[in-house]
Amino acid sequence: MSRELTASTFKAAVIDAGHPVLVSFYADGCGPCRMQAPMLETLEARFRGTATIFKVNAEHSPELASLFGVRSVPTMLLFAGGKIAGRFAGLTNSHDLITAMLASLDDC
Repeated sequence: MSRELTASTFKAAVIDAGHPVLVSFYADGCGPCRMQAPMLETLEARFRGTATIFKVNAEHSPELASLFGVRSVPTMLLFAGGKIAGRFAGLTNSHDLITAMLASLDDC
């Protein structure tokens, strides 16, 4: 299960990471977010040891959502080398995420 991030833990876990990090912005009452959760667990298992997946509750951490221009959930941001390497808004298929995550491995 993906770990939860807050404003106080974000920089160390994401920006300073030496590997790709996928951050999923979600909200508790979001149906599409719940639908996407199993796919994120599958990705987490597939990329264990090479990339990390975190969650941010956009309602509980609005400062992070605002900082990264997240206006709707689910939104996923892929970070590589401390910078945004990909942005996925709405339900996203696993193929697109896998392709982006594999490409980001070269950027770290």
